[in-house]
Amino acid sequence: MDYSTKLVYQSNYWYNDGLKRANIRDLSGAILSLRRSLQYNNANVAARNLLGLVYYGRGEVVEALVEWILSKNFQSKDNIANYFIKKVQEVPGELEQVNQAVKKYNQSIKYARQGGDDIAIMQLKKAVAAHPGYVKARQLLALLYLKNEQYSMARQEIRAAHRLDTTDPVTLRYMHELNQIRKSRTVRIKDKKKEDFVSYNLGNETIIQPASGNFKENLGLHTVLNILIGLAVGVAVMWFLILPAVSNSRQKTVNKQTASFSDQIATQDAQISALKKELETYRSSDKKNKKSKATAATTQESYEAVMNIADHYKAGDMSNADMLAELLKVNKSTLGTQGKKQFEQITSSLYPTMCQRLFATATANYDAANYDTAISNLDQIMQMDQGYNDGKAMLLLAQCYEKQNKTGKANTYYQKIVDKYSGKEAATTAQEALNKQNKQN
Repeated sequence: MDYSTKLVYQSNYWYNDGLKRANIRDLSGAILSLRRSLQYNNANVAARNLLGLVYYGRGEVVEALVEWILSKNFQSKDNIANYFIKKVQEVPGELEQVNQAVKKYNQSIKYARQGGDDIAIMQLKKAVAAHPGYVKARQLLALLYLKNEQYSMARQEIRAAHRLDTTDPVTLRYMHELNQIRKSRTVRIKDKKKEDFVSYNLGNETIIQPASGNFKENLGLHTVLNILIGLAVGVAVMWFLILPAVSNSRQKTVNKQTASFSDQIATQDAQISALKKELETYRSSDKKNKKSKATAATTQESYEAVMNIADHYKAGDMSNADMLAELLKVNKSTLGTQGKKQFEQITSSLYPTMCQRLFATATANYDAANYDTAISNLDQIMQMDQGYNDGKAMLLLAQCYEKQNKTGKANTYYQKIVDKYSGKEAATTAQEALNKQNKQN
């Protein structure tokens, strides 16, 4: 059996494992198995379609669309991914609802980090109402309820998330935490009941009476309250009677000091203007030195980045996305002959793969009306290959800007496509968009 056949067998094995897990709603386990299947065979269309369905079952519609679009790229005809995409787009307003739910989820994370739990909970309630199958939103909502000791509400959200995905580790951890809280509360209630009464035997009878410490505790509490009330009255007298007189005298002193300070500032302004002129002469000479130092530092950083990525690329211990992020920071023009050769060797292998991945993700985000994320992905493609897919990536970028009503940017890219890719499908579509805008104007 040759090596490629073994890879196909391994991919099919993990696909079957993922299918078994998906059938019992072990969606987290199914995702792990299906990802492993795609590691062995990236073109396993059945595994990729099932992975999209699992994502959809967890409420992650954009991730599902990405997998189905990638599946279409591997097999355009007789592919059930076409049916899945069509069904999602058929439901009026579903993609917009999902997009709004994702935005509210992201906003609630920011609010929660800033301490605005109430606003975060309101946003998450809206997200769950619009998109009931969104597991991550339910998990975060349960966590905020736990933090604010609303345990019954937290239990409802955890149960709903558990029904959607029975083995999600985050959901199971929150369930365990709720059980521990319930046990500790039960123990505290029992201990408090024991402390509230005292029992003793008198002859053959058992006498039970309330603990006597409560009266003493209340007596001490009354004393403290009386002291606090006296302090509050004293502070009020001081605030309304004494402080106004003191503040008036202070204001007169401050006015005198302000007049003297203004005279000193006038004389110092003249000195400062002279010093500024002298400083500008020093800065002009210093800028040249800083510019040469900055160029040397950029060259060194670019070389170090390329060598570092080359080591990770050979070892295979760094993700493609992380390597791409580092490579896009490199200033190729500062590299020497050897550095450019190493840079081009890595990018010639990495850029086509990442362009395909990012274009599929951007297409899914565009379909889901998530234009900001689509633009971010397409900008990376522009940095790698402006003419990717015969100008279709640039066309999608222009369409995203047009959807955001940024007509100036959109028209710039449309015109660029018409000039550079004449005769291609992208150029025809771009010209039609320009003509349509001219008619409207």
